[in-house]
Amino acid sequence: MALARQVLCLSAFLFLPHARSQPLRYSVAEEGESGSVVGNVAEDAGLAPAQLSARRARLASEDGRQHFRLERGTGRLLVADRLDREELCGQAATCTLPFELVLANPLQFLRVEVTVEDINDHAPVFPEEQVTFKIPERSDPGSRFPLVGAWDLDVSSNSIQAYSISPENGYFSVSFGGQSEDERFVELVLEKPLDREEKVEMHFTVIAMDGGSPPRSGTTQICIIVLDVNDNAPVFTKKVYVGKVLENMPEGSVVLSVVATDLDAGPNGDISYQFSQVVGQSDFAFVIDPASGEIKLTEPLDFEVAEKYELTVQATDGGGLSAICKVLVEVVDVNDNAPELVVSSFSSPLPENALPGTVVAVFAVRDRDSGANGKVSCALEDQLSFSLRPAYKNYYELVTVSTLDREETARYILSVTAADAGSPPLTTTQTFTVNISDVNDNAPVFNQTSYTMYVHENNVPTVLVGAVSAVDADVGPNAKVIYSLVPAHPTEQRPCSCISVNSENGDVFVLRPLDYEQMKQFEVLVSASDAGSPALSANVTVRLVVVDENDNSPLVLYPSQDSSPPSSELVPMSADAGYLVTKVVAVDADSGQNSWLSYHLLRATDPGLFVVGAQSGEVRLRRPVTERDPMKQKLVVLVRDNGQPPLSATASLSALLLSDFSDVHITHSSLAIEDEGDSLTMYLIISLVFVSLLFLTSMAAFVVCKVCKRNELKGGHVLYGAGTLQGGMADAAAAGTLPHPYCYEISLTTGSGNSEFKFLKPILPSLPPQHFPMGTDNEQDFPRGPITTEDVAPGNPAMLCAEQFNSLSFR
Repeated sequence: MALARQVLCLSAFLFLPHARSQPLRYSVAEEGESGSVVGNVAEDAGLAPAQLSARRARLASEDGRQHFRLERGTGRLLVADRLDREELCGQAATCTLPFELVLANPLQFLRVEVTVEDINDHAPVFPEEQVTFKIPERSDPGSRFPLVGAWDLDVSSNSIQAYSISPENGYFSVSFGGQSEDERFVELVLEKPLDREEKVEMHFTVIAMDGGSPPRSGTTQICIIVLDVNDNAPVFTKKVYVGKVLENMPEGSVVLSVVATDLDAGPNGDISYQFSQVVGQSDFAFVIDPASGEIKLTEPLDFEVAEKYELTVQATDGGGLSAICKVLVEVVDVNDNAPELVVSSFSSPLPENALPGTVVAVFAVRDRDSGANGKVSCALEDQLSFSLRPAYKNYYELVTVSTLDREETARYILSVTAADAGSPPLTTTQTFTVNISDVNDNAPVFNQTSYTMYVHENNVPTVLVGAVSAVDADVGPNAKVIYSLVPAHPTEQRPCSCISVNSENGDVFVLRPLDYEQMKQFEVLVSASDAGSPALSANVTVRLVVVDENDNSPLVLYPSQDSSPPSSELVPMSADAGYLVTKVVAVDADSGQNSWLSYHLLRATDPGLFVVGAQSGEVRLRRPVTERDPMKQKLVVLVRDNGQPPLSATASLSALLLSDFSDVHITHSSLAIEDEGDSLTMYLIISLVFVSLLFLTSMAAFVVCKVCKRNELKGGHVLYGAGTLQGGMADAAAAGTLPHPYCYEISLTTGSGNSEFKFLKPILPSLPPQHFPMGTDNEQDFPRGPITTEDVAPGNPAMLCAEQFNSLSFR
């Protein structure tokens, strides 16, 4: 089917901030197929097709129904579904479908109106297939008999234009006309008198023709029954009755009454009323009383469904004569429809850095009532961050009016109330839940302005000393905190390598042992940065205090312990008790109580002669010096700190008791000789220890060597001559390891269960008893005859030779 496009009012392309000054108008014939082109909106609005996609163009209508769709790529407006003008607009003279083309960035509305043009797709339809008239035979020519006209759903020129009779019979013609559209009646006009005796019944067809191209028609069969005389037909008091009824009137309410009179008497004057069936209104909302003509409601009316009803009432007398009148029932609107709110667009979540004026939602409001009942106003309840702004006609925008902060309010529940102007007013509330999405606008915040942590010196490596903690008010990756060490100033080198911070939880570790005496405290800068883009960070100072441990012994400064020989203090024999001999001076590298020193007399030649001040280290006489006291006094003073456990050092000093200080030189010489003797004794002790260690080492090597040889000879038959063993023993005697050499006759066999020795007379003179290895007083104490290895001392070399053959027998 050919489609027509008619574009009106395109002389100027001027856009207001939100709406075009003149709408875009198109026309399209009804019954067009889906996808039919209506027009090119982009071209007519002065927009490039690419702008439609970039600005998210969409169609929005008040009732939410989409009869058309927009092809963004080309800008063409297409039919979405089949259009039926009669279904959309009924019998309205014009059928216009308005909607808006909504553009974003910036928000803009273009009014589009598409007129659906009627096509002749409906034929006229009579309410009844056959109509019977009873006409008296004496009816005068020119008498008119009303006929219920046909109904055509099309409008304008496609509606009914003429009636005709087929076949023509010369008795009747059809009259169709009136002063106005509402007063156009169809009547059968009697052209010449009827004669019952000539023709009792007549049959013909009335044809209704519309003005379409090609025209359509509808027919009804007419049956004329010729009656005897009934001179007067009923006559209504009005040709058109008009009544008004509120749409909320209950069932059974009286709308109005029609009245018809008949001048005839008797049965010919009795009138009954009835509705003529109207095409398209089979579900009738009215009922008429056949006797009284009262029209009542069978159900409540709805102004929004139909604003008026057109009824045809027929009055028929007992003789078969009838009259027709029209009844127009106007439905009076009452405020029975709450406003409707149709959302066109809604943006959620909304970033918290959205600028004031950002459009959150676009919606339209409407009320199906009329007049004041259909006037709608919108209000936003108790919100300071959002407001409503009229956009275009009955469209509103929900926009932000201030900056948003997700950390303060993460979700807004906005209630928009639409109220009409009826009495009482009806309202509708639409709730918009706006979620605020996070933006990385908050840096991490530490829970302290600075941190002080303590670690004991000589700590184990990687010891945990504390933790820093920061929180970020953002969410998701923007709230993930990463810890790191940073230089205090950008030009500085990387932070101290002895400290580390866990990037995940902020635990602070000391990586290597610290020494309080070298470093008492130091500061590092810890940074907490989030994972946002760009990342935000905060810094905090961490002070690490090294706690002193008692790891340093006291150091004696005086008297010096490096001098050899040590200096001696001179004490006169006449000194009284309390005389200050000397003062021991010591220091401790530790601090606090670990450096508190106390002095104690550890050893002295005469402990009762001296006393040491516990705090001062002063060495004083406990009592006066006497002649019996040795002239040279040696003292050892113990210096101990107050740590746990305490550490100590000793100070050695000597004192000379002199009656006359002129003996100082002699005394010092003797002391030097005495000190040299002490040194020589020390050297002799060291030499003796060294020789003993060398002897033990040689013996161990000898035993190992013999055991190895025994393993090599195990399992064979060995025979040693007496002379061989004798020579060996003689050599051992010469070496001093075997004091009594003997000649042994040895027979060795493998597999014997024991080992025996047979001792012969000695081949060398006996040594003195004091050198006998067994510790006996004389030679007769040594055992004679066979003996086992258990009878010989373990240190005897001869026994060692026997022990390396555990499985041999000796004779």
